[in-house]
Amino acid sequence: MVKFAKNGSDVTTAAVKLARAYTNRDMIAICGDQPFFSTDDWFIGTGEMNAGIPRAVADLTLQFRYNDLGSLVKLFDRHPQQIACVVMEAEAATQPEPGYLKQVKDLCEQMGAVLIFDEMITGFRWHLGGAQKLHGVVPHLSTFGKAMGNGFAISALAGKREIMRLGGLDHDQPRVFLLSTTHGAETHALAASIATLHIYVEQGVVEFLWRQGELLRTLVNQSIRENRLEGYFELMGRPCNLIFATRDESRERSQSFRTLFLQEMIRRGVIAPSFVVSFSHSDVDIHRTADAVHEALAIYRKALDEGVEKYLQGRPVKPVDRRFN
Repeated sequence: MVKFAKNGSDVTTAAVKLARAYTNRDMIAICGDQPFFSTDDWFIGTGEMNAGIPRAVADLTLQFRYNDLGSLVKLFDRHPQQIACVVMEAEAATQPEPGYLKQVKDLCEQMGAVLIFDEMITGFRWHLGGAQKLHGVVPHLSTFGKAMGNGFAISALAGKREIMRLGGLDHDQPRVFLLSTTHGAETHALAASIATLHIYVEQGVVEFLWRQGELLRTLVNQSIRENRLEGYFELMGRPCNLIFATRDESRERSQSFRTLFLQEMIRRGVIAPSFVVSFSHSDVDIHRTADAVHEALAIYRKALDEGVEKYLQGRPVKPVDRRFN
């Protein structure tokens, strides 16, 4: 069954609510290595920017590590019969170890918990069927959005009927108030999503994203080598969804060097908080970006050798998830 909504937080929270109703449990286990699942209290309460979230709510959400089955096993052992669901991305910047996702699903079924995959990013980049299709592991509930409507406000919660039906009318269990939004009934986004999916299928969008991302990755890695920046500037993730990490002289994550790189890219006419390609990015765009990266990394190399303060103008950017401004 499928339920449509307007944004990712709607459907991830709906999935959590259904899991709690289905299992009659309160606690949630989330992957602590992945950045974002919802604007709602059950998730926001776990981060630094948690003012306004009751401690009693935040304490119901636990965290485990990606590719570390033992960390999830420990949560189930410490909280027997209390964890309603496991919420995670099947894959983010790090690929799953062989067998890991299946082990997570098997553990959830053994412990009576619902497995929820957040496919907001992976859903229409890794494969038309999502990362779950690529890895051959189908969760109990899945959430989709973002590219699904090509900019229109739409998301979807999909999953096993026996769980999803609790948000409907054809059951005799206590009713779940699943979703009700002011603009929930508008249909422009549904039409946009149908058109978008047709284009995905007919024009091979996913394959294009992988191909363009691989071209960009090859060119950027070449610049990293030529500027002697191995271990200082690093590409991560799949070609269809590349991100980068910036490190200082001690090879520690650095917001100053991130700001410097963004500054030098903007000077060259490219805004690049990530290297996530789209269907609009032609070969010309990829090569232009790679040229800008090469020049920006030359400045990065100088900043490592001579001090970032010499080249950085203004204050460094700050992480989004921070307690104070």
